Amino acid sequence: MGGTFDPIHYGHLLAAEQARERFRLNRVVFTPCGRPPHKEPHEVTAAEHRYVMAALAIASNPDFTVSRVELDRSGPSYAIDTIRHFRRTEGPGAEVFFITGADAILEIDTWHEDGALLGECRFIAVTRPGYDLAPLERALGAERARMVEILPVPGVLISSTDIRARLAEGRSIRYLTPEAVVGYIEQHGLYREAVMNDE
Repeated sequence: MGGTFDPIHYGHLLAAEQARERFRLNRVVFTPCGRPPHKEPHEVTAAEHRYVMAALAIASNPDFTVSRVELDRSGPSYAIDTIRHFRRTEGPGAEVFFITGADAILEIDTWHEDGALLGECRFIAVTRPGYDLAPLERALGAERARMVEILPVPGVLISSTDIRARLAEGRSIRYLTPEAVVGYIEQHGLYREAVMNDE
């Protein structure tokens, strides 16, 4: 499961668990983006903070792990490099899935090596129940859209953007993300000021 996870929240966790169950996945590997290619460095919280928050959030689920592959690799974090990494490390018999939001899939033509992505693994596009799939087909074309598994999940209206805005306004984020993540954010003063980049 790829994403910035800035911060990780219950919507991410619910989507991952529903994907694990529906597609009978052995495990879900949360992979925080090291250097998001579509964002400026000052727009993103330090990668180490995002990694630790992800590790705290998934700690109670034995079917979830978190990977440093994108943090430890230099340069921009491209999904295709991460997918190929897991294909290599898991071996030729393994089936690799990439879980992300449907909105991200709509922008897949802006991703690095977008023409090769859908052939590298199975994509799972997480969306709200009742989501209009027509934009997906228009964006990808009918043939490529059929290569994406759609997973309607309740509760994905929680967003990292909203959590950051709430914190900046001094509002509560309790029950939007695990208590361990809330505690970490408070301990490090994240999202209150401009403590956003890796410097």
